[in-house]
Amino acid sequence: MQDQNLPTQQASALADELELFDQYEEASTGQRFANFFVDNLLMRFGLTYVTGYSIGYILGNIAPEYMMELAYKEDNSIDLLLFGYGIGLFNYLIYYTICEKVFKGYTLGKLLSGTRAIRADGGELTFKDAFLRSLCRLVPFEQFSIWSGNGLWHDSWTKTRVVKAR
Repeated sequence: MQDQNLPTQQASALADELELFDQYEEASTGQRFANFFVDNLLMRFGLTYVTGYSIGYILGNIAPEYMMELAYKEDNSIDLLLFGYGIGLFNYLIYYTICEKVFKGYTLGKLLSGTRAIRADGGELTFKDAFLRSLCRLVPFEQFSIWSGNGLWHDSWTKTRVVKAR
């Protein structure tokens, strides 16, 4: 025998889900740009300096011949370019993953603009969510997906969103 209350239960569950979805206001494009700008300034001028210096120091002690070759080799532009690109990728993964997980969806940019990253169901980001968001940011031209009308790819692909926190 079928449960007569099944349609009522489904409608109630749907209403609860819609209420949870509507309680958050999406961050504006200006706020998203401010997040990007502040976080990238921090990464490029703070984190990149620290990681580059640290990796250079470690490599200088472990493999001084390689460091001398990088510094004085005439045709080393591709090696240095790849080295710098690798540091940049590492910084993106570390900065965004750690900040968004440890600080409950906030980065410095999000904190300053009053926004926060959450899961689409309204829950706090898991480590997996934060890491996947960081990986998606590495897709070339991902920043320009803001103009697609569906939000940034790193939001839609990971079923997360950036909302106003205050």
